[in-house]
Amino acid sequence: MKFLVFQHLDVEHPGVFREFWREDGIDWTTIALNEGEPIPDDLERYDALAVMGGPMDTWQTDIHPWLIPEIEAIRHYVSELKMPYLGICLGHQLLACALGGSVGPAAIPEVGLCRVEATAAGRTDTLFNNIPLPLTTLQWHGAEVQSLPADATVLATSPLCAIQSFRWGPHAFGLQFHAELTAETVSDWSRIPEYAAYLEQVLGKQGAERLTADALAALPQFRQTAYQFHRNFMSCLSSQPASPWRDAINFRR
Repeated sequence: MKFLVFQHLDVEHPGVFREFWREDGIDWTTIALNEGEPIPDDLERYDALAVMGGPMDTWQTDIHPWLIPEIEAIRHYVSELKMPYLGICLGHQLLACALGGSVGPAAIPEVGLCRVEATAAGRTDTLFNNIPLPLTTLQWHGAEVQSLPADATVLATSPLCAIQSFRWGPHAFGLQFHAELTAETVSDWSRIPEYAAYLEQVLGKQGAERLTADALAALPQFRQTAYQFHRNFMSCLSSQPASPWRDAINFRR
């Protein structure tokens, strides 16, 4: 099985999911869009698309013009090819934009360890199967999905962000929170100017040091949850109905 990863910053990679992919024999190709790497023309060759976070916002197409072809590629992959998709943070927001939803600045940036609760739909959704609820998550965002695409379903919510996760169709999922944490995640992101500004605004000048310690203490739980999300997403892949694209690329069930 082969995954495609859209990446927007070198330290915002798939994190711990890479370990799970290796264990399952999954190969992946990373496209560093912020570094000018082109999106492949043959998207149908990939069994799933994972889109990661980044400090840019979905509407900053004048500063980051590559967002325009990225959004179109996501729309094509999800809506036309109907292939599996997992978006995290910015990738969650880009999925909403690509399918007709809207993203805007959050009233209050959400940074730190925050509790997320599944909706009634989320509690019965395959993606949240065996996920401990309410779920402690790492949040680090100043934008949010403000309206959903047509036919999308909210799977999780939090007091500061109504759309923490959503599903579109049986195959495309977005997570506003970060499930990919490693031991280096918080310290790496604390050095990104945009993220450092959110951190100080929400948690104060000493927030980075406290957040690093809190995240490390919770790392075993984060890893277990990430593994379950991985298993659940793989289950969603394997349960997808057959299509001409999957027949063409010998999609592995």
